[in-house]
Amino acid sequence: MEVRSLHHSYGRRKVLRGIDLTLEPGTLAGIVGENGSGKSTLLRILCGELRPGSGTVTHGGRLGYCPQDTVLNDAFTIRQHFRFFQDAYGLEDPRRAEEIMEILRFGEFADDRPRTLSGGTRQKLNLTLALIHDPRVLLLDEPYQGFDWETYLRFWDLAARLRDAGRSVLIVSHLAYDTGRLDRLWRLADGVLHPVVRATD
Repeated sequence: MEVRSLHHSYGRRKVLRGIDLTLEPGTLAGIVGENGSGKSTLLRILCGELRPGSGTVTHGGRLGYCPQDTVLNDAFTIRQHFRFFQDAYGLEDPRRAEEIMEILRFGEFADDRPRTLSGGTRQKLNLTLALIHDPRVLLLDEPYQGFDWETYLRFWDLAARLRDAGRSVLIVSHLAYDTGRLDRLWRLADGVLHPVVRATD
């Protein structure tokens, strides 16, 4: 993914002031920043949900986006969500969703509806739906929100597998935990991305 000179404003308030970002294949990257710094706005622009004021975003291959707020239908069970997305993407093999569900350990809820699930399990479903079509570029907004410690660690194992399979993974968070797991890290402040030296460097 290549991002060049990205600007965005809400009325007179400038949120993004010239974002430049390169996300190479096989990279696990992160952006941290205070609440309200523009992280979610940036991701919404990167995934094409929001048009920027100016600048360009280009990427190759399929794109996956996991928003901070879960976008689920309480009329469908987890398994029905999978079938809906598989049909939407034209996927013939249902094993991808089953594999991720096994990694995140929520298969026991496959026939339950989201309204009966905990916030962490809803987030597991939210993440799985972003991955179901095996995207080349994955954009994750606070993806481990509500996870218990074991699931949090499983998430990082999954992220590392994706990176090792040549995927580009960008994780956005207001917390700077586990930055040593990342290949690249930026801090978003005053509408600009600032490179941060990783804890392992």
